[in-house]
Amino acid sequence: MEKWHDYPDAQIAARPDAPAFSDDGGADWTYAQLGAAIAALEAELHAAGARPGDRVMILTENCCAAIAALFACSRIGACALPVNARQTDTELQRIVDHAHPVAVLFTSAASPDALAHAGRFAAREVSGAFGRMHLATPFPSDPDPELQDVAVMLFTTGTTGTPKGVMLTHGNLRFGGRTSAELRGMVVDDVIYGVLPITHVFGLASVVTAATYVGAPVRLEARFTAARTYRALTSGVTLFSAVPQMHALLMQYTKEQGYDRLPGGTLRYTSSGAAPLDPAWKRKAEAFYGVALQNGYGLTESTAGVCASRNGIGDPDISVGPPLPGVEVKLDETVAGGGKGVGEVLTRGPHVMKGYYHNPEATAAALQDGWLRTGDLGYFDGRGHLHIAGRCKELIIHGGFSVYPPEVEAALNDHPQVIQSAVVGQMVAGDEKVVAFVQVAEGDAPSAEELRVFAAKRLAGYKRPSRIVVATDLPAAPTGKILKHRLLDVFADRLD
Repeated sequence: MEKWHDYPDAQIAARPDAPAFSDDGGADWTYAQLGAAIAALEAELHAAGARPGDRVMILTENCCAAIAALFACSRIGACALPVNARQTDTELQRIVDHAHPVAVLFTSAASPDALAHAGRFAAREVSGAFGRMHLATPFPSDPDPELQDVAVMLFTTGTTGTPKGVMLTHGNLRFGGRTSAELRGMVVDDVIYGVLPITHVFGLASVVTAATYVGAPVRLEARFTAARTYRALTSGVTLFSAVPQMHALLMQYTKEQGYDRLPGGTLRYTSSGAAPLDPAWKRKAEAFYGVALQNGYGLTESTAGVCASRNGIGDPDISVGPPLPGVEVKLDETVAGGGKGVGEVLTRGPHVMKGYYHNPEATAAALQDGWLRTGDLGYFDGRGHLHIAGRCKELIIHGGFSVYPPEVEAALNDHPQVIQSAVVGQMVAGDEKVVAFVQVAEGDAPSAEELRVFAAKRLAGYKRPSRIVVATDLPAAPTGKILKHRLLDVFADRLD
């Protein structure tokens, strides 16, 4: 059976001296060095009692050691649980209690947060070709037959405190990585900027796995900053995948340096995911980068990819593109909430997860007759390209009309001083209000009234926000994706 780690192993055997991964902590590994690091961690995990079917948690931020840990788990047949080190103690403990890992690896040399968690676990220091890490063994070996073909378990960001472990198989990750590489036309001479967290599916499948499939080097960044990203994109990087917040903050930083567009870059491919595009913002981004801005759609349960665009620069298409090769997509219009041609997006193919770990009820709700119910609303245009209208649960019913948050967000994002926005519904007696939260730069803030007038020219009356909150920061996941379910609580004092 083909395994996930076969991708880097093929590069280690064929191109040992080729550059593989580097990080902002100073590590700069060839494939031979990556192979030595994987072997050293494989030995450490064996000594710690890890066996096929066990769970191994990797508490980390982006770094070379984490890459070695992931593939070491794959080699021994254990299921890797990559978890962002910026999780709180409470969030981390919920995952530990749910998954019972036989070992927890902490990338303590690369992440102060990982080092702090290591202290709370009474972890011991280990060192080798992978550098310096910490290792704890909270539970004895307990192989789980359910994980026989599972390479990685990722935990989704949800609205409740109960974690859901998405089981991704070796086949899922191999398909996702290969498809992402082919979509982007990756070659060994590319230089990929790895700022998307590898603890999330976008960074894990579309960056790390795709790069090892091709053998292209990756520059890993522990945390996104506009300044470091600016330096990377003006010093050799050719592929940059990000979420809208990263693009917006980079453009703002570049403007502060006195440039209207990215100067002297070698970028040939850039993409945006996790949120819909609007035409004006897409034109602005393409003028900034000098290359086409591609869009895509996927989720953790689909190993990142479902659809992706392949447009030329200047193409007005703002869809997420057609389904990827080998991927099926259809709509269930019975849950659309009234929009003609709009339905819940369902997808089927080799990208769909095995299920949720030890959660048969959630698995049965998500996987029906081989189709994954995404919980997202969408519609197809005349070219067969998918457009995402929002989340089923985020659809706002205001005055009896259906309001799709992405449409309102697109109108607000068209304002030149807006970095990004998020729109949610707020229940009131007998109705649901449209509430907008708008992120702006420090010292460059339009008033809520100015934004209200601006939106009124672009939206029908029932779609216009009844409240607009202007802020310099919005709550976000490590990926940069806005945590909409927290907005009403975070800004409760401004909504009274």
